[in-house]
Amino acid sequence: MWLSETLVAWLFLGLSLVGAVFTLNAFIPVRRIPALFVPSFFGSWLTAELALHHIVWQAIATVLFVQLGALSQWPGLVGMGITIASWLGLLILFHDGRRTHHVFDDALLGLEAPAETQRLPLSQLVMPFRFRRRGVKVTRDVIYRKVSGRHLKLDVAMPEEPGTGRPAIMQIHGGAWIIGDKREQGWPLIGHLAANGWVCFNVNYRLSPAATWPDHLVDLKCALEWIRDHADEYGVDPDFVAVTGGSAGGHLTAMMALTANDPEYQPGFEGADTSVQAAVPVYGVYDFTNRLGTMLPRFRHQMLEPIIMKAFFDEEPQKFRRASPIDRVHADAPPFLIVHGDRDTLAPVEDARSFADALQSVSRAPVMYAELRGAQHAFDVFASPRTARMLDGTLRFLSAIRDGAKSAVAHHEAERFSPTSAEQRVPVEHP
Repeated sequence: MWLSETLVAWLFLGLSLVGAVFTLNAFIPVRRIPALFVPSFFGSWLTAELALHHIVWQAIATVLFVQLGALSQWPGLVGMGITIASWLGLLILFHDGRRTHHVFDDALLGLEAPAETQRLPLSQLVMPFRFRRRGVKVTRDVIYRKVSGRHLKLDVAMPEEPGTGRPAIMQIHGGAWIIGDKREQGWPLIGHLAANGWVCFNVNYRLSPAATWPDHLVDLKCALEWIRDHADEYGVDPDFVAVTGGSAGGHLTAMMALTANDPEYQPGFEGADTSVQAAVPVYGVYDFTNRLGTMLPRFRHQMLEPIIMKAFFDEEPQKFRRASPIDRVHADAPPFLIVHGDRDTLAPVEDARSFADALQSVSRAPVMYAELRGAQHAFDVFASPRTARMLDGTLRFLSAIRDGAKSAVAHHEAERFSPTSAEQRVPVEHP
């Protein structure tokens, strides 16, 4: 035998410890140790969303080591025990993802979605990069703005069957305001919504350091104006456009919803309608001031100040507050569904809770908050069980808000033309 059973047993023990570290890190990701912050994020992200895939590779490795005689020595037996414990942890992580639909059931209590909406096929739960849906066509790289020597583009995903008056949604990619692209993010949700009759616009915008806040937001408002201007071309109802995005895209989603028609962010197109009828920020950033102390200091000193804002918080605190969704909440905000994971290390969940509480305290529209147990940042990059349930919950929310808006319009029209309405009522002459 080319390897001794003792060496095989120790190698198996080492591999078992590596698998166990991945599993433990998914439960307790590192947030406060800079050197471990990034590897801990990637490890917990990949493990939590691909738990069954981890079990598969560990099982294959275990069978191989057992055949080589790893269990004939005590290190191998210890490794086997560690491996079994790791598998139990991975099954818990998988179960947490499967139970996500209960979170949305609770968050969306009272909202009724149309019965004809399609649930995400279960086949996608084991295919982590399967994003496209049947019956959906995609048009790439449509130019919506020329600015600063650049062509800004968007992709359009919509049902293959022709239609009119369809609801629209704009997807905003993340990437810390400095990286990212429409080709990389949002496609699981886009495919699901387009398969259910929505027209989806996945939008690029200028990135820092070339762009300085609020250039990012200005571009997105231009994209929204473009969508409404081209509503007939894509069969869109211009009176119902929603917005969604994750991470930095979640921040921009919230800012889009909370700064509708604000001329500060619409230079040269101040008269455009930049209102949105619903917002779904996912693992967003809601505070540029770090008032809760949840972000590492370098988030402000190494990213926000020199790259994004190009300003110092100590000198211009109001500029950072005006860029913070939590400081822009108001009574006329559109309906919100705020989605966040409770193990998010890049955008801490405490900030999302604070934002949801602040918005719920003032908004006259529905504000739903769905906190996903076990979810790390960017969990929806994978078509995992958690993502599948999130897509269903988002569709339920958007469909309910859309139906409510249509009912309100129909009621308003009925009131206008009712014989008892003020416009139609014939005055009675008294003697």
